[in-house]
Amino acid sequence: MTINEKSYAYGAAKSSIREIAAYGAARKAAIGAENVYDFSLGNPSIPAPEAVRDSIARSLELPPTQLHGYTPASGLPSAREAVAKSLNRRFGTAYGPNDLYLTCGAAASISISFHAVCNAGDEVIVIAPYFPEYRVWIETAGATCVEVLADQTTFQIDTEAVAAAINERTKAIIINSPNNPVGSVYTAQNLQDLADVLRAREAELGTKIYLVSDEPYREIVYGADVPWVPSFYDRTIVTYSYSKSLSLPGERIGWVLVPNTNPDHDELVLAVAGAGRKLGFVCAPALFQRVLMDCVDEPSDVEAYARNRKALTEGLSKLGYEYIEPDGAFYLWVKALEPDAEAFFEKCKALDLLPVPSDSFGCPGWIRIGYCVSYETIVNSMPAWAKLKAQYA
Repeated sequence: MTINEKSYAYGAAKSSIREIAAYGAARKAAIGAENVYDFSLGNPSIPAPEAVRDSIARSLELPPTQLHGYTPASGLPSAREAVAKSLNRRFGTAYGPNDLYLTCGAAASISISFHAVCNAGDEVIVIAPYFPEYRVWIETAGATCVEVLADQTTFQIDTEAVAAAINERTKAIIINSPNNPVGSVYTAQNLQDLADVLRAREAELGTKIYLVSDEPYREIVYGADVPWVPSFYDRTIVTYSYSKSLSLPGERIGWVLVPNTNPDHDELVLAVAGAGRKLGFVCAPALFQRVLMDCVDEPSDVEAYARNRKALTEGLSKLGYEYIEPDGAFYLWVKALEPDAEAFFEKCKALDLLPVPSDSFGCPGWIRIGYCVSYETIVNSMPAWAKLKAQYA
């Protein structure tokens, strides 16, 4: 083969989530959107806040060369300062603009983080179920993805299992809270236990272990507190995206934070910048750097997702489905009605119900239902969920 075999393999494998979404789009064109219940993509149905439109309108008054010109590779200093001040207000920290690197969304943020810390032969631990693209970004950084199952009752981190998985090749662990696909929020005690394990294993092995905290759903919670991970573990890197909080998934804007409490801060800041450079993730979209600067503290419309969550959980409860109550994000983790989640999905698909089977998340026997859809889609899908349940009566 004359082309890159790894790249070909990733392209040929595709994302199961996007494959289901593409199938859903074709079905909608064929039988009408109102007859297809597509719960596949985490694509916010809530419009971006008016403040985003206002910010864009102000930016359009700038001279074109300023509006559309390159920014510094790490982002506008004023935008990075706005993020740092927001974090400092919220978490009592003392970050500055030089602790941040603006990126093209969470994918770039996480990929940059792995490329900043990993060398060939390293291992990165993921907590299953996990967002499947983690594996791609880990492997393309030259490392091996090591799956550790979460506690299958609470879906908190199984810290004993993490401790057992750590060895001299372990370079990092990535966590995601609020979690995609489960909606769980890791408690302060769970994070403290994890930090204790990482410190103990570092001391035993004489190595450094980084904790990458992926937080695009931080603002979408239903009364739960989302602890600030760097306050538990110094060797933390935080990645963020405004795709969910501001409903801007297609605009690709986010950041990497290297906290100034990280003992490797000065080296890591340069490694993050170098990773951005070698991957081509420099100069995040300039217009949306300015939007970020103006809207950094804009609240998410959580009430709309809370309404959807209530309709979905109450409807499925009445039908006898089992699920994990989500504390955050906009996904419901539902127990499949048979051990084979893929086979269960095919029965869903026959009724034009389109969740995502759990195998792609590294955990058998479940489905993910994204409730970032219209309220009507959830309500109108209930007869189909009832028909599906009846097939297993």
